[in-house]
Amino acid sequence: MVKLIFLGPPGAGKGTQASRIAEFYQVPHISTGDILRNNVAQKSTLGLQAKEYMDKGDLVPDGLILDMVEERLKKDDAQNGWVLDGFPRNVAQAHFVEKLLSGSKNGNDTQEEIAEISNSLMVINLQVPDEVLVGRLLSRGRQDDNEETIRNRLKVYDQQTQPLIEFYKERQQLFTIDGNQSVDAVTNSLKLSVNIS
Repeated sequence: MVKLIFLGPPGAGKGTQASRIAEFYQVPHISTGDILRNNVAQKSTLGLQAKEYMDKGDLVPDGLILDMVEERLKKDDAQNGWVLDGFPRNVAQAHFVEKLLSGSKNGNDTQEEIAEISNSLMVINLQVPDEVLVGRLLSRGRQDDNEETIRNRLKVYDQQTQPLIEFYKERQQLFTIDGNQSVDAVTNSLKLSVNIS
């Protein structure tokens, strides 16, 4: 069973690689952005609540995102595994994923239960040098992208994600992949790392 979380800074190729690996293992590629858009488009209860925040230009609260992720992971197509892209973004959300996987509501899991969860979950960290990321993001040519804003986004990403990387390192779930290769080379490295029969 494939349960993968993709981490990586903007421009690292997370979305591309996550969808390739999901396709390879025939499991859903789940991105929080897509979940949010789908819920809003389908006018689900959670989607309508999220839309209220979005219409005001506010960030959708963590609690709502967590509910949407939980609902998505319970769907039939996700029962043989999934690839999560863009989630979790912080240690609190990582604990939430652990609770979901263990089926525990109170989060008081034993060390054995946590070890079992650890064995079923892999976290891929795509590493790409900042200079390469800046070049990639500038070449996308988005209007609001200039070198200063890109470097700031990368700095914010590093600050927010470092604790998450340490969290998964401690649990021996983290696999760091060199994302500064051709798209196919990165995919091949991923397949070798994941290596799930």
